[in-house]
Amino acid sequence: MSTNQSLLERRLAVLPKGLGVAFPIFAERAKNAELWDVEGQRYIDFIGGISVLNTGHSHPKITQRVHEQIDKFTHTAAQIVSYESYVDLAEKLCEKAPISGEKRALFLTTGAEAVENSIKIARAKTGRPGVISFVGGWHGRTLMCMSLTGKVLPYKKNFGPMPGPVFHALFPAEELNVTEAQALHSLEMIFQADIDPSEVAAMIIEPIQGEGGFHQVTPSFAKALREICDEHGIVLIFDEVQCGFARTGTLFAGEQLGVEPDLMTTAKSLAGGYPISAVVGRADIMDAPQVGGLGGTYSGSPIAIAAALAVIEVIEEENLLERSVEVGDKIGNFLKDLNLDTIGNIRYKGAMLAFDLVDSEGKPDPKATANLKQKAFEQGLLLASCGMYGNAIRIMVPLTVEDEVLQEGLDIIKSILVA
Repeated sequence: MSTNQSLLERRLAVLPKGLGVAFPIFAERAKNAELWDVEGQRYIDFIGGISVLNTGHSHPKITQRVHEQIDKFTHTAAQIVSYESYVDLAEKLCEKAPISGEKRALFLTTGAEAVENSIKIARAKTGRPGVISFVGGWHGRTLMCMSLTGKVLPYKKNFGPMPGPVFHALFPAEELNVTEAQALHSLEMIFQADIDPSEVAAMIIEPIQGEGGFHQVTPSFAKALREICDEHGIVLIFDEVQCGFARTGTLFAGEQLGVEPDLMTTAKSLAGGYPISAVVGRADIMDAPQVGGLGGTYSGSPIAIAAALAVIEVIEEENLLERSVEVGDKIGNFLKDLNLDTIGNIRYKGAMLAFDLVDSEGKPDPKATANLKQKAFEQGLLLASCGMYGNAIRIMVPLTVEDEVLQEGLDIIKSILVA
């Protein structure tokens, strides 16, 4: 029988060091918000596969639909022989995306692929090369996506030079000491010093930053970006890979901003753990690339599409938008009621929640954050960190989590922080 230690030793012998792992355990099985390792140890999962499992581990409806599809066929390559489910899912995403007018949807395999294709589409539409993203933004691990990502360590170091022309504006957030005026000024300085806006194809931003620390775009800042993009003919892209699909209390986080993007990317919880991503956007922009310019061998896998169609049903049938708000409020209020000086800013929309740990001077405390993660793990709770300074704990627990399991996880956090 394999043990965690024996598997770690085998892993070390064949996998590259650059492929990190957060916890020294190997999964044997999982259900909803719980996971068991190969030694039978149970863990409460507050990470959800990095916000992939909004509908939980192994949801029975999703699993059933996947089995049904496997019995039919597993792959044709959608650009060789397509299938009705591809069209079904495209229709549903076009219907639900918060973009007015005629829309199109394209399916790919990963969030990074979706982001890269959104840039390709914007460049094809505008005939321009430039892209603007934001400090702290996370857009993926491919070369183009690393260029867009606004954080060097550990994602960009030693992998340059990065594709360009890509420029980073400041992201406004009170907890980062960056005002909206300062962020807009930094954008103006990019136009003054680095690239004329007439050469910018796209501006890409996460409505709520993921790896950057769950900082939120405000409606006023989104409106300002929309106006700038309209003035200069720039395609505005909302990257909803992490914040989409019910995590924030609406299907897409951008719905809460009162501003329409031109294009959107989504992935992660779109298919409940099966690899698929999408670009959805205005038809006149999505139709810009030439025939054959978009696609991929595994893009729009029929298995993942079956899962995604089931995910949409689960979100509606189990009222997961309302559940997201309920879970977020419960966690947020729990943390506030602890009334600890070591807990800094608590920020959340729906169940997309993060809280900072700070020292006695109110400065970021990444050591305390690492300590909380380690002690929580020892007590059977999986937590993830994020943020530019590594001092934020982000909670991405499945929205389907049972109340008693959620409370058990919160009690573990409390036992560590108040010790």
